Amino acid sequence: MQLVLGVAACVLGVAVIARAYRPRSKSGLPLPPSPPNWRLMGHFLPPRNSFLTVAEWINEYGPVITIRAGTEKVVIIGRHKAAVEIMEKQGRVLADRPPMNAGQMITGGLAIGFTGVGDKFRRMRRAIHTHLQPKAAEAYQPMQMSFAKNTVLNVLDDPSDFQNHVISYAMTTILTVAYGKDTPTSATDPEVRAIRQYMSVFRTVLSPGAYWVDTIPWLKYLPWYGRNLKREFESSRKIFVSQMNRLKQQSQSNVDAGPSFGRYVLENERLIGLSESEAHFLPGTFFAAGGDSSTAAICTVLMAAACFPEEQAKVQAELDEVVGRHRAPTFADQQSLPLLDAFISEALRWRTLSPNGFPHRTTQDVIWENYCIPAGTTVLGSNWAISRDPEVYPDPDVFKPQRWMNDQGGLRDDLTFFVYGYGRRICPALHLANRSVWINSALLFWAFQLTLDPTKPLDDVGFIHVAMPHVSCPIVFTPRVPDAELRRIMRIYPEVDTE
Repeated sequence: MQLVLGVAACVLGVAVIARAYRPRSKSGLPLPPSPPNWRLMGHFLPPRNSFLTVAEWINEYGPVITIRAGTEKVVIIGRHKAAVEIMEKQGRVLADRPPMNAGQMITGGLAIGFTGVGDKFRRMRRAIHTHLQPKAAEAYQPMQMSFAKNTVLNVLDDPSDFQNHVISYAMTTILTVAYGKDTPTSATDPEVRAIRQYMSVFRTVLSPGAYWVDTIPWLKYLPWYGRNLKREFESSRKIFVSQMNRLKQQSQSNVDAGPSFGRYVLENERLIGLSESEAHFLPGTFFAAGGDSSTAAICTVLMAAACFPEEQAKVQAELDEVVGRHRAPTFADQQSLPLLDAFISEALRWRTLSPNGFPHRTTQDVIWENYCIPAGTTVLGSNWAISRDPEVYPDPDVFKPQRWMNDQGGLRDDLTFFVYGYGRRICPALHLANRSVWINSALLFWAFQLTLDPTKPLDDVGFIHVAMPHVSCPIVFTPRVPDAELRRIMRIYPEVDTE
């Protein structure tokens, strides 16, 4: 009985302290409206597909809502206009991250994604942007075409395993950019398996309420708590350190490993101003997150093509007109293929990546319309709800690539989506990722007709969870070019873009 009373007293004490330190505003304006909740527990979100519940709340209670997770209040933005006005136009005061203890445990506090705003974040961000700005990312186009050619040949040889083929492309590309690795990478390589396992747990960390330590911070001091998080951190750290040590050895042996982000970090370690552990983890985070995101995006586009054959046919008609079937598309064709770009944009709106968004934290009060989001509040942009804003995307549940086109047949420049994040926290590798999605989509749409196998089940939200290669997505790839001719074209496919 004494134990029960003691625990109850502790819980009550924590609640009182949390209430005392809860973010408050001096403006006198209220927080955005809140759906009904359980008094003690706050709002209940299901462990899987919680974005659907959030979208229902947004539809009922308005474009911006407040929910409660334990004692913490979280503001969720679910409409396009509000996202622009809050997350973009006031991005300077939303660049911070809230304390995420589970995230700190799985990254050792070394990942830029969980680093709060400040000097350390600015140094990390500057290093990544310097190496991955648009002009720098453009230099990787020949490599991306070469690796995407392998995807086509792998699908031709074994179409049923297309998810692993896309994983192989993404991981080979990311390892080359991150560490200058010049050997092909397979989805079954031990380091790829380990990193994908790490990312699986990492994404669970981002799910609301997945780990009690985010509600009860002192749990992180218990040696038995979060063993899987600590284990995944150690596993990933060993991989990242070994990759950087390989680069160091190549440099000491005067071996030219080619340009890479890891090499840039090593050569500019003092200028960047990171500790050795931070320098090891920065390219590693890029390697881990970039591979999974690119894979999910490419597979989402392929799934959309199989689900909507009429829209696929329009893109293929454009490819036939611009490229023909006697050569394969390259980056030089991109400006002449607006329908393909529109299809990709619509696919990533239809089944958006990171549907719950990544948490931000306000460093100042944010005033929006007649509401105030106090400084110190966690803010989420619900990508799923925003992507279904009926004022911006009419008939949001209908797959319509034409919504991205203007009256002149080109791409609209007034329609945006936040698949890569917001403001100063936007994904620094977005230019590289966009090119990967585009060249793989262009080549696979040109080479194959994609259809669904009606005898097998389809999980059309599976790629949102990035749990590949186990997503139930039975795509049948039928060559549009005779087998021998396709292999011949791929054999001479230019590894250097020609205009």
